[in-house]
Amino acid sequence: MRFVYHPQAGAPSLSIEGEAYRHLFKARRIRKENALHLRNLKDDFLYTYRIETLDRRRAVLALEEETPLRIAPEKTLHLGWCLIDPKSIEKALPSLNEIGVAQITFFHCARSQRSFRPDFERWERIVLRSCEQCGRSVRMRLRQVPELTDFLAEEPQAHLLDFSSRRLGCAEGPEALVVGPEGGFEAQERARFPMERILGLGTASILRSETAVCAAAARILL
Repeated sequence: MRFVYHPQAGAPSLSIEGEAYRHLFKARRIRKENALHLRNLKDDFLYTYRIETLDRRRAVLALEEETPLRIAPEKTLHLGWCLIDPKSIEKALPSLNEIGVAQITFFHCARSQRSFRPDFERWERIVLRSCEQCGRSVRMRLRQVPELTDFLAEEPQAHLLDFSSRRLGCAEGPEALVVGPEGGFEAQERARFPMERILGLGTASILRSETAVCAAAARILL
C-alpha cells in the first residue's frame, strides 16, 4: 500500500476509526511508531502523519510533512465501455486504474443486457483501493450515459475496438476508444465509425469484453 485515502488528508489533525482503523491497525498491524502516508486525491500532495494516540477503536494523527508528488499517466485515454455483467467490470477496474485510464463512460449497446445496473458507489471504492495500492494520485473517473450516440457526441473522434486488420498501436493510440459487450457490435453501431477508426488486436481469439478492454488500455498507455 503506497498511501491511505482520507478525504480530509492535509488537515493538521485527523481521526481514523471504523473500517479504515481495522484495516490499518488490525489487518496491517501498523504500530504507533510508524509514519502514515495519506492522500485526499484532490491535490498532488502526499501527507505524512505521525500517530499521536492509539486505542482499541480509534487513532488520532498529527500532520508532520506535506510533499508535492503527482503520480499520473502521461497519456490520456477515455474508454467508452458497453455495459456487461457488473461482476466482470469490478474485476477489471483495479487493472484499468493501475494501467492509467483517465475515465470510463459506460452505456448500453444493442447487445448489452438492459438489466445490468452500475453500482457506482461500490465501484468508486474499488478505484480508491486501487489508487492506495498502486500509488496513483489522480483517480480514474467513472460515469454513465444512455447510449453509444451520447458518448460519440462527446468524443466524435473515438475509435472502435473490433476485428480489423488495422492494428491498435501504442505510439499513435487513440485518446478515446469504444469497447463492446459480449457478442460484439451490431452493424448499425459499426457504421457510426469510418473504417480507418476501427481497430483490432493482434489475436484470432475471441476475447471477453473485460479482457479486451484491459489489453487495449495496456497497448495504448504502457
